[in-house]
Amino acid sequence: MALLNIQDPPKDTPFDVFVLGFRPFFLAAGIFAVLSMVMWMAIFSFSLPFPLTGLAPYQWHAHEMIYGFTLSVVAGFLLTAIKNWTSVQTLQNRPLMLLFSLWLGARLCLLFGTDLLILAAVLDLSFNLLLVAAMLQPVIRVKQWKQLAIISKILLLGLFNGLFYLGALGLLEQGVNWSIYGGLMLLIALVFTMGRRVMPFFIEKGVGYPVQLKNSRWLDLSSLFLFLAFAISEVFFTQYRVSSYLAAALFVVSSMRLYNWHTRGIWSKPLLWGLYGAFVFITLGLLLFALLPYSPLITRSMAYHAFAFGGIALITVSMMSRVTLGHTGRNIQQPSCWINIAQILLLIGAIIRVFGPALMPAHYAGWIVIAQLLWIIGFSLFVVSNFRFLTQPRIDGSPG
Repeated sequence: MALLNIQDPPKDTPFDVFVLGFRPFFLAAGIFAVLSMVMWMAIFSFSLPFPLTGLAPYQWHAHEMIYGFTLSVVAGFLLTAIKNWTSVQTLQNRPLMLLFSLWLGARLCLLFGTDLLILAAVLDLSFNLLLVAAMLQPVIRVKQWKQLAIISKILLLGLFNGLFYLGALGLLEQGVNWSIYGGLMLLIALVFTMGRRVMPFFIEKGVGYPVQLKNSRWLDLSSLFLFLAFAISEVFFTQYRVSSYLAAALFVVSSMRLYNWHTRGIWSKPLLWGLYGAFVFITLGLLLFALLPYSPLITRSMAYHAFAFGGIALITVSMMSRVTLGHTGRNIQQPSCWINIAQILLLIGAIIRVFGPALMPAHYAGWIVIAQLLWIIGFSLFVVSNFRFLTQPRIDGSPG
């Protein structure tokens, strides 16, 4: 834990991108979203040879989307948010650089397929452990025990990441599948937890007119227990009929929550409609899971991509853009028009990826390529729009 001793840098210290977690991790997440999807397009759509032993190409892709791209966004967001919640400085400077280097090293290793799998496992799991420790330290220091609900999900993500490597190394038969599908479910659970906390506040403060939104405790508890049962049934027991019933109940609960959060002003604010639209797509994914046993047109891949492409992609671009503006001293009400375009492209890409192959299966390969291109362009716009914000000091002269 000596690496986690944190001190404020001297006043005359030159600006460093490693001053706060959102800067290196958001920038890297955006770049990695582009590069990894380019790689996946080359492998899936253009048959690029890729050295994989013990893994299917889609398993490599799914792992890097969950534990590479999305977990980088989560790390940047939570290291920044926990500093605000606790008023305790989280990792910065060399300790943050070490954490980031572990994440980056694992990603580079896995870009070579499975040839460096053991080294990737050591780096990746070390990143997971250090991230949990970095979040725990300020929370324990100020005794904000309510934050343990979030940190526990990050710990579980690390454990499920370990299952991936055990499976890829041939030591646990179902390890890879449990890791991929369990990891995605944990991310959706994290989205639900954070959404319940921040969405009413963001909307009330962002629409530009007085509105009071509410969270319902019984909806919160219903969502918590239903989603836990749904995830366990879907990932570990593959009881698809049971999963269908649970997903239907969750669809109702999530729809009621969206109704409670809705006000017309959302749709005129890009960073609000992006966040709200992500929850709409996750709710749509629950409906697809509910209908899955009853329609030959609906596939499990459609439902999972509604979660991943429609939900996580939209919410990450919107949240990263909002946090970047706010924590660099800029007006969150005035994002770049290119961010709005990026969100629109990702929304279209999600619709195409989820519904295109089902509606016109003869053009499956073409739909996938279009969705991949829209993802690449969307995240490229995020990187270009936010690069100078993430790599330059705050415009108000404050630290961070």
